[in-house]
Amino acid sequence: MNPIPLVEIEKAQERIKGAAIRTPLIRLNVDDAPAEIYLKLENLQPIGSFKIRGAVNAIRQADPALLEKGVWTASAGNMAQGVAWCARTFNIKCTVVVPDHAPEAKLDAMRRLGASFIKVPFTEWFDIILSNTYEGMEGLFIHPVSDPAVIAGNGTIGLEIMEDLPDVTTVIMPYGGGGLSCGIASAFRGRNSVAKLYACEVDTAAPLAGALQADEPVEVPYTKTFIDGMGGLTVLPTMWPLARNLLNGSLVTTVADTAAALKFMAERNRIIAEGAGAAPVAVALSGLAGSGKIVCVVSGGNIDLDKLVTILQGGVP
Repeated sequence: MNPIPLVEIEKAQERIKGAAIRTPLIRLNVDDAPAEIYLKLENLQPIGSFKIRGAVNAIRQADPALLEKGVWTASAGNMAQGVAWCARTFNIKCTVVVPDHAPEAKLDAMRRLGASFIKVPFTEWFDIILSNTYEGMEGLFIHPVSDPAVIAGNGTIGLEIMEDLPDVTTVIMPYGGGGLSCGIASAFRGRNSVAKLYACEVDTAAPLAGALQADEPVEVPYTKTFIDGMGGLTVLPTMWPLARNLLNGSLVTTVADTAAALKFMAERNRIIAEGAGAAPVAVALSGLAGSGKIVCVVSGGNIDLDKLVTILQGGVP
């Protein structure tokens, strides 16, 4: 797969208007950080996640005939909400295959949006991400990561960051399958930006870091944690060329540091993030991304309340 052309991201920016909002970029309230840290608040989207951008862009440009039997996706929860939100506006059926660790907050959101879901073991779910198929499914499959229209929709975040902070030094983005980071990076590279663009992973599931070290996708250990919106067994073959060529690397944090960053954001800025949304902030606060003006993409805020309470009390779920 090639980088998404800038013109496609600019078209997506127009296409998603009226659905996805232009999210604010705010300064993290911290006195002793190694950099000026900014937060791109995708947790404020109507579904609480950036995923609405790609879902809207993909479905609004799909052939209506392909939508007659509905849509389906494979998602831990956020892409499911994006697809379900769009399906409801089109009055079509939406089905989601979810991994068995999908949080209740995200499952409840799917129910509210009218989607039905099927729970499967994580390895079986990941096979769907690789194969794009699941027996018995009907309708148009919206891949949560590697659909070019989805990546272009995600790339609109990059356009907004460059417009709001032209002298940005570094952008840190959570890495799940690569659709977010490679979309944003396509926008930055398309505008000839020299900003450093880093993926962020957690050490319990860091396939991109492993792939970059081996110079090819490799299978890595995967441990389930409250950080459900990022990490996997391996880098998707379709996304590997993009990630390798567009990103400056992968910065790896820990579960404990991510929980601490999530608590810090709530205390200092009154921002509620999910684990994947807090991980870039953990990296920025650690100094791994260096100095300058750093933008952390807070990818979503859909976290189970009991887990949030545990974190706010100083624990790790």
